Amino acid sequence: MKIAIFTDTFYPDINGVARTLKHFTNYLEKQNISYKVFAPNSDSNEYISTNIRRFKSWSFFLYPECRLALPNIFRMKAELEAFSPDIIHVATPFNMGLCGIYLSKKLSIPLVGSYHTDFDYYLQFYDLQFLSSILWKYMKWFHKPFKKIFVPSHETLTQLTRHGFANLEIWPHGVDCELFHPYYDQESVREKRSITKKYLLTFVGRLAPEKDVKTLMSVANALPAEVSKQVQWLIVGDGPLRDEMQAQSSSNMIFTGYITGTELAEIYSASDVFVFPSPTETFGNVVIEALASGTPAITANSGGVKNIIKHGETGFLCETGNAAEFKDAIINLINNDSLRKQIGREARDYALTQNWDTIFDHLLWQYQAVLEGTTIQKFA
Repeated sequence: MKIAIFTDTFYPDINGVARTLKHFTNYLEKQNISYKVFAPNSDSNEYISTNIRRFKSWSFFLYPECRLALPNIFRMKAELEAFSPDIIHVATPFNMGLCGIYLSKKLSIPLVGSYHTDFDYYLQFYDLQFLSSILWKYMKWFHKPFKKIFVPSHETLTQLTRHGFANLEIWPHGVDCELFHPYYDQESVREKRSITKKYLLTFVGRLAPEKDVKTLMSVANALPAEVSKQVQWLIVGDGPLRDEMQAQSSSNMIFTGYITGTELAEIYSASDVFVFPSPTETFGNVVIEALASGTPAITANSGGVKNIIKHGETGFLCETGNAAEFKDAIINLINNDSLRKQIGREARDYALTQNWDTIFDHLLWQYQAVLEGTTIQKFA
């Protein structure tokens, strides 16, 4: 099987879509499966591969990590014909995705797609709710040609079904439990990051309105003084609200900027609690990374995260935007060592069941079903 992937974001971009697709292409390489990625150029020249065709681009205002490309459609068509894929997978609904749809029709190549980002939920964080009906009309039109639309959670499947989407299939995301685990030297991590307080609370994500960092700051400020003085916050990520957050933060909050790989895994492992109030996740990659690291997660009871967190077992689900609930959950965990450790063990055990290879094996079977015009058992 030869697979062509059209996406508006790819490694080394730092976001869930880019990271998921990089895991997928790593898997394809291990399986000796031919693939070609058509993607915008990157600000970094860190990753160059003959399997990737890059195009000039600029940042999308709602999601700067997703870029709008300026592809040469004739050159793209020639490259695609030369590669001769069996199937096209479109991962994003912007320029590159539109090219994938057009070329699929033009060259009669079977088309599938994946839905990763809840842009409709983003609108309310930018006071653009009036665009909601237009957005949904566009998204339905965009996804209509797909033989299958892969979604990362049951929550997203329910949402898209409600809006009239068809051919939906669950494609959950996995986690690398060899990279993310609880067994790093936590003392050296604390020393490296100048963590001197008893408890380390961590947030990982883009510092932007749709991640509800406003609630995160409210939670930090709501902790009682006797608790706050025992707590160190580590804010991993960057974005348009970083300066504002730093201006509002107290001395027990450290901002690291973006961190990836082993360095990020060490931080998860050294953390006592992972706090993530974002309500807009279709899955929640950073949440399952924290769980794999044996770190209990306190998250918003919204989006795909609801399908990862078992309340009271692998973490706690709090009402979206309710800083008091998040505060109480934090206090409960840091005041109860046995509960925190038990939830950490349960979290790790759950993450171990979310194996990328098994998930990608199933995706390839779904591709094959599209090519053969058959159906297979749905992913649980």
